[in-house]
Amino acid sequence: MNIQFDQGPSGRWSFVSAQGQQHDHVMAVRSFPVAAPEEGIALVDGDGKELLWIPHLNMLADAVRARVVKAINQREFMPQILKLYGVSGFLTPSTWDIETDRGRTHLLLKGEEDIRRLSASVLLVTDGHGVQFLIRDLAQMDRFSRRLLDRFL
Repeated sequence: MNIQFDQGPSGRWSFVSAQGQQHDHVMAVRSFPVAAPEEGIALVDGDGKELLWIPHLNMLADAVRARVVKAINQREFMPQILKLYGVSGFLTPSTWDIETDRGRTHLLLKGEEDIRRLSASVLLVTDGHGVQFLIRDLAQMDRFSRRLLDRFL
C-alpha cells in the first residue's frame, strides 16, 4: 500500500491516500485487538468514517507500519497480566496484587463476572475503575498465578 501516515506538531495523525487525497484528524483502529492485533486495521476520520481498510499490517511499508502501530498504541490501553502475587480474598470484591507488562500494581475485582474467557487460554479482566487487563496465555503463567485464577473461574 502506497500511503502516507504522519503525526503533526499537535500530535494528531494525518493520512494521504494512494490517490493523493489528504485527511486530517485520523485514528487507527484495530478490529480485533486481542484475537488478531495485526489484522483488520481501519483508518477512520474524526466522525468515525472509514477512510482505508488495512487487511494486515505487513502490507504497509516498514516506516508507515511503525507509525500506524504508534497511533494504535497511543489510543489503546490494555495492560497484560503476567503474574499474580496474591489476592485479598476469594470472595468479591477482592484486591489483586499483580505484575503487568507495565509494572506491578493492584486491581479491584468487583465480581467474578468481571473475568471473561475470550478463548481457552485468553482472559479479559475488568477492574473496578473500568480498566481492562489481558491475560494472553493462561498456560504460560506460573503455577501459583493459575491456582489463584482457578478460584475465580
